[in-house]
Amino acid sequence: MKLDVLIITAHPDDAELCMGGTIARFVKKGFSVGIIDITKGELGSRGTEITRKHEAETSNKILGIKVRENLGIPDGNIIVNEENVLLVIKMIRKYKPGIVFTSYFNDRHV
Repeated sequence: MKLDVLIITAHPDDAELCMGGTIARFVKKGFSVGIIDITKGELGSRGTEITRKHEAETSNKILGIKVRENLGIPDGNIIVNEENVLLVIKMIRKYKPGIVFTSYFNDRHV
């Protein structure tokens, strides 16, 4: 499946919190939008992994997200190594997005 927009974030809920309005606008304009969560957010101080999964599923419906996947890399101190980089590359190749959004290079999530 080819997506117009792919958003890659650290945790479930990051995309919605950081750019929910932008996502809604893209979808309203007819763009196909997908989200890739790097982790399940299991170390989050506000909510559990299960809560975040439920919230992500609900927001997918509300926002009209076409695809959402979770890479399942353990939360906290994510290592930039060949294995993890290849997981992200695989998603980009799979969905062939025209636009990719992700965290700013010195965001605390990076």
